[in-house]
Amino acid sequence: MARTTKSETTFTDEERAAMQEHAAEVKRARGTRGTKAEKAAAAAAAVEAKIAEMPQPDRGLAERIHRIALETAPDLAPKLWYGMPAYARDGKTVFFFQDAAKFGARYATLGFQDSAALDDGTLWPTSWAITPEFSEADEARVAELIRRAVG
Repeated sequence: MARTTKSETTFTDEERAAMQEHAAEVKRARGTRGTKAEKAAAAAAAVEAKIAEMPQPDRGLAERIHRIALETAPDLAPKLWYGMPAYARDGKTVFFFQDAAKFGARYATLGFQDSAALDDGTLWPTSWAITPEFSEADEARVAELIRRAVG
């Protein structure tokens, strides 16, 4: 039997906070009353509020990704996922934006979950680093990735 060390089983403060955010998101979603449209509007407002809380340059990047997501895949529902802006189909996250500040990373990340239709042979990327130099050409590439992801 393999031994695990304390460092292999301990979460960072940031990871614990993300898990706590996710638990609160699930609890809030279960306790939210109203129509499906009202719940979707509340989830979308929560995403916009989370983006507004982000420090620059993450906020600017998140705003651009959010705009691209809404324009490219209006059928996806914005929601919070582990405290990150995410976009879902039938409740399942398709992709998310992770700001660099969230985990003290060098760059923000655009990540796709397994429900995204990005399959390309036997090996393909599922996340991309995004730097503040994110260009219009990069925006077009992200829009194409989202189009492919939603099939």
